[in-house]
Amino acid sequence: MSNFVHPDKRFLSTTVISYGAAILVSALLIWLSLGVGFGQWSSPSQLDATLWQLRYPRVVTALLVGLALSVSGAALQALFENPLADPSLIGTSGGAALGVVLILALGISGIGVPLAAFIGSLVVCLLVLGCHRFLGGGQMGLLILGFVISAFCGALVSLILFLSNDMVLRSATNWLAGSMAEAGFVPLRYALISIALGLAIILPFGRQLDGLMLGETTALSLGIKVGQVRALVIIACALLTGAAVSMSGVIGFIGMMIPNLLSLLFGGGRMRIMFWSGWFGALFLLVIDSLARHVAYPVDVPIGIVLALIGGPFFIWLFIRSTRS
Repeated sequence: MSNFVHPDKRFLSTTVISYGAAILVSALLIWLSLGVGFGQWSSPSQLDATLWQLRYPRVVTALLVGLALSVSGAALQALFENPLADPSLIGTSGGAALGVVLILALGISGIGVPLAAFIGSLVVCLLVLGCHRFLGGGQMGLLILGFVISAFCGALVSLILFLSNDMVLRSATNWLAGSMAEAGFVPLRYALISIALGLAIILPFGRQLDGLMLGETTALSLGIKVGQVRALVIIACALLTGAAVSMSGVIGFIGMMIPNLLSLLFGGGRMRIMFWSGWFGALFLLVIDSLARHVAYPVDVPIGIVLALIGGPFFIWLFIRSTRS
């Protein structure tokens, strides 16, 4: 009896096993995270309705925010031809935060919050892209523009909060630090709609983004409609980033770390990177948030602070690596 296995069947078996293992590990991590709280772990099946009302929204929020920021980061890196691009580093998260704080100061809530985050993120993304095309400066120019515009948005946020009443100041301060403890700040259905729209727009553009990473001239020679692709990808990134910021505040670096790690470890086209970035980014943020609220209990450390401590050294390492290459 021959031991020969057709390559197609072997590939199919490997794919089924890989996806099956990934789904099982994901389900296990979600189940474990649901049980984390009050300085200990308890089986989710033993939790009462009140705890489910607290932990379930937090777990879902962490998954959605991680997914949205990681996919957005993977697309922005291709769009700007820069591995250091991240929604927070190039100012789009800052623009979304400015939109939300402005809406809060005006006393508007509900769907106005994610809508304001989307508009703020979109305006800043277009501003950065337009200024970079006009001024040039390569990768460093893009980062400087992002930092400057992000700082400008931060200054406007501080000014609005300074002029606001205590209630707006108190509700916005915790949210701005980037925390899953604010889960429920925006109804999940609005964020879900925004993320679903963003993914539906961005995922079909994997091949075009691969072409853009080779440079605009090469992309045009491949028949890619560069202007149209850029406009749609920017709208999709604004939807994803706006939804994430409206749920959890400004959380940086995850959109830079996850796509770059997956690209270095496994490679592949931008479609593959975006898909796995969404999956691993969601789980990564869930695990970090669970560890942060368990290890530091009773203090609920904002996850934005934890990711900044991890992402800062990663950014320096990636920057040195990209300049040397």
